[in-house]
Amino acid sequence: MKISCEQASNICNKSQYKEAGFWEILRLRLHILTCKACAKFTKQNTMLTSLCDRAGLNVLSESDKEEMRKDLKKHL
Repeated sequence: MKISCEQASNICNKSQYKEAGFWEILRLRLHILTCKACAKFTKQNTMLTSLCDRAGLNVLSESDKEEMRKDLKKHL
């Protein structure tokens, strides 16, 4: 049931985007109880996600991303 700090950071990132399952989140919360570094990382990650959401950042559409990928492949 114990997870490493690396696993905790991965679960933290997944949970920010609603991609983590119930058991992953539970394992993360248990890890955070004993690891101050991961608790701080989780708090900072949550704050960063919140700030990005409030900033109203625009992202590229999937078609624009695909066009950029094709252009990059041409130039490599």
